[in-house]
Amino acid sequence: MNQTIIEGFRIKGFSDFAQQDQISFLVLLIYLICLGGNMTILLLFCLDVHLHTPMYFFVSNLSVIDIVSSTTTLHRIFVIFTTHNHMISAPACMTQLFIFSTASSNEISILTAMSFDRYVAICRPLYYHTIMTWRLCGLLASVCWVFASIEVFPTIYFISRFTCYVSKEIDHYFCDILPIRDITCSDTSVLDLFILIFGNLVIFILLCLTIVPYTFIISCILKITSSSGRYKAFYTCSLHLMVVGIFYSSIFLQYMVTVLVGTMGSNKIFSLFNTAVVPMLNPLIYSLKNKDVKSALLRQFKL
Repeated sequence: MNQTIIEGFRIKGFSDFAQQDQISFLVLLIYLICLGGNMTILLLFCLDVHLHTPMYFFVSNLSVIDIVSSTTTLHRIFVIFTTHNHMISAPACMTQLFIFSTASSNEISILTAMSFDRYVAICRPLYYHTIMTWRLCGLLASVCWVFASIEVFPTIYFISRFTCYVSKEIDHYFCDILPIRDITCSDTSVLDLFILIFGNLVIFILLCLTIVPYTFIISCILKITSSSGRYKAFYTCSLHLMVVGIFYSSIFLQYMVTVLVGTMGSNKIFSLFNTAVVPMLNPLIYSLKNKDVKSALLRQFKL
């Protein structure tokens, strides 16, 4: 078995797909929609005082995460398509992996913070502005960003310590954990154990912290006597529930179904859903289905 020390990697991308050009054009279209939608959300939050609420503060954080995540991962597809340069240096690969992993971890944390915001808004409405102060919102967002960076650091450290590889070609369109792990001949037992125990444990805990507030929210909604009141209460959290469902479904599809299927081609397709489609859907959900955002658009752009 050839064991080579790698100074750089070759990103395979979709070169093994017959529809490589069509996939690249489709990804570019999705990315432009994603970028435009999330930039619009950020712009409206900055310009429209009616959106200066805790909910839209966290939505704007989600938009930043979506822009960072999609740009970090998808730009390699465009580089390969335009320049036919598949190479990436090892430091650049580790940087890309760190940024993407941090963004993904942070998105889970932000969604958890948003569930707490919805709990206070529906179950403790009289104390909402007292509890959800800007100081608390800023603290929650800061903790999410810092925690995400700290959480992924051990994984990046373990991968950066790999000393030899059986191949320098990463069968993916960006530097991700599993494709890099598949081509190393170094011992991966510590990395595997860390991901299995700590990584999955964090996701499970944050998922529980997202679900538990909604058990109380549903209980509060069922106690509302008027149908219009129940509808209004449910509507305020339905958008967040939709985003949470899409995000965790994408994680399941990418990391669970791919293991069962066992092909890297399937992993790339599911990864596209996670890194391109989900960041595109988030701003569409919060704009097309949201009266506040629609009103802000009308006010700011005089539509």
